[in-house]
Amino acid sequence: MTVESESVVMKPEQHSGNLHESSKPQLRMVDLNLLTVFDAVMQEQNITRAAHMLGMSQPAVSNAVARLKVMFNDELFVRYGRGIQPTARAFQLFGSVRQALQLVQNELPGSGFEPVSSERVFNLCVCSPLDNYLTSIIFNRVAEIAPNIHLVFKSSLNQNTEHQLRYQEIEFVLGYEEFRRPEFACVPLFNDEMVLVASKKHPRINGPLTENSVYQEEHAVVALDRYASFSQPWYDTPDKQSRIAYQGMALISVLNVVSQTNLVAIAPRWLAEEFSEKLALQVLPLPMKVNSRTCYLSWHEAAGRDRGHQWMEELLVNVCRHQ
Repeated sequence: MTVESESVVMKPEQHSGNLHESSKPQLRMVDLNLLTVFDAVMQEQNITRAAHMLGMSQPAVSNAVARLKVMFNDELFVRYGRGIQPTARAFQLFGSVRQALQLVQNELPGSGFEPVSSERVFNLCVCSPLDNYLTSIIFNRVAEIAPNIHLVFKSSLNQNTEHQLRYQEIEFVLGYEEFRRPEFACVPLFNDEMVLVASKKHPRINGPLTENSVYQEEHAVVALDRYASFSQPWYDTPDKQSRIAYQGMALISVLNVVSQTNLVAIAPRWLAEEFSEKLALQVLPLPMKVNSRTCYLSWHEAAGRDRGHQWMEELLVNVCRHQ
């Protein structure tokens, strides 16, 4: 009797599938320490400063960057002036890498965020005119409960703000603009009543007006060519824009001009009432459909898993909602 040896015949589709899987890069063959170097270099955009942040030598960081270029098959960083500039691929990777590192960091023993001892720096954009109201409140509250934390404020949005949120160059934005893309978290904090402001000496205004009569007057506004101008919602047609006689850089400047002229302006009630006595302003109801605006707290979802970020988010919500 002839006994045939047993054999396994692999189907062509199975064979090709295994070859395809085996050709993929294996995570176990990747030095994950390189990702912390990538994160630091992306933040600093300078090899020397990244090395200082990481406690490494400059040659060691340069070597790690060279290995990262091989890993991702991209230059990642190119020389730019005295520093370096990330490539499009580096920017594409940064959000995912940072989120992954934060998820791991949050699970390590002893990685909890302790605000009392933390020396972390938080970058916030509190948009004008809300900066007049909220900046000091936030600053003083953090100083009271976490004196070693450092806050850095700016007061204006620009075309790069979404980019800055995405890569956490700015961690939070507080303002009237709503970030509608799904990658951003956007929480309403409170509604601000809007009012019409005029000098007490204005020859035609001494009581409530209609929308039509408001636009018969000449107006002072925050410059409409500023990104996300506060005044933009009320001047959305050429006819309305034709009533503008003064465009300033900040709403306080606008109120100051109104106090000395026969111009009128639209402002939040809290700001108008703060300056009404000092500047001899009258504050009237705003007879328009848009007579209130919502203040939002916004951030990029990639930052949301970081415990320090979560602490600051909770503080901002509590402080702003209870004013």
